[in-house]
Amino acid sequence: MRSVWRLVRIVPLLLLCSASWAAERAALVREAIIYLSPDVNSSKLGQAERGREMLILENTRGWIHVEALLGPARPPDAAIVDDEEDSEKTITGWIQDKGTVRASTPKGDEILYGEAADSEDEGSRRHGRRGAAQDAMRLYRRVYDYFPGSPLAAQALYRAADIRWQIEKEDVMTRPSAKARESYLREGMNEEWMKLVIKKYPGTRWADLAAFQMIDNKLCGDWQGSSKCPDKEAELYEKYAKEHSGSPVAAHALYNAAWRRSALIGPRTASRRRCSRHCAPTTRCAIRRRSARGCTRSRRARRSTRIAPGLEDRSRWRRLSRCRRRTRSSCPTGPSGSTCGACRRSSDKLSRCATSLTSPTARSQW
Repeated sequence: MRSVWRLVRIVPLLLLCSASWAAERAALVREAIIYLSPDVNSSKLGQAERGREMLILENTRGWIHVEALLGPARPPDAAIVDDEEDSEKTITGWIQDKGTVRASTPKGDEILYGEAADSEDEGSRRHGRRGAAQDAMRLYRRVYDYFPGSPLAAQALYRAADIRWQIEKEDVMTRPSAKARESYLREGMNEEWMKLVIKKYPGTRWADLAAFQMIDNKLCGDWQGSSKCPDKEAELYEKYAKEHSGSPVAAHALYNAAWRRSALIGPRTASRRRCSRHCAPTTRCAIRRRSARGCTRSRRARRSTRIAPGLEDRSRWRRLSRCRRRTRSSCPTGPSGSTCGACRRSSDKLSRCATSLTSPTARSQW
């Protein structure tokens, strides 16, 4: 008897689940008001934003009975998520049969992508529509959900992940933990959608761009005068450029690495360490690899070429300065009054280096 009663209880649940699975899904490309009944004069239950997904339960003349998942009117603060008004809720009601895109809609991927691009452009304006960025993120995601075989699916999924990444990054960078030196001391951005792009579309430019964005979670917050942070970040960018040599942002990654190497050359850090002699060769090799790929015309390549000569000259100056200190310590009378060959060679090198470093070209590089 107990088994019979269990079956009686399970069967309605299975029927309800099968009905939900069989229901057709649709996405909104415009804001829609949810009514209690198929009448504009009836009570309003809520308002669905662009890109919200709905389950279509039934159709009537000019009206659709839907089950919609609604979220907050604006993105809630991640630190305050206890309010019931800020949580997502499901509403069942009626909406007018206008501005909905289904998986069976002809050219539905182009319609969703066009609306998403329009919302993204609106969100980038100074006084754009409120919540336009979130609308674009949802619409881009619906292109991938409803039309995974579309030629626009890969780009749409990356655009959705990128918008979500930028929104979360803006929130993360405003917290006090963003100034922490170590990356694991802050929460970081959600990498779920970025990893989905790499998993579904490996080897594409969108996967390369997603991998480049994910480097942000590994960067230091505030260097705090430590030489380990620029070294670590430069290695991350050099590793990316090596593994994704065909990426459209490979030159950008190499420039970021060169910039961090050059930042090590300057005043002494808190740890009383200077850049090692490998900084300049590493930067030169990075620029040479980029030149071999034909990226010398890019803005990043032109800016990097201004960093490399300064690194070489400053590295040479430090080596000669160390040689002078060693020579002075080895000669009892000092290099000015001695006649030993090491002191004479050191003085000659230092004079030639000083002449080259005081030239107008060298001063412009400093």
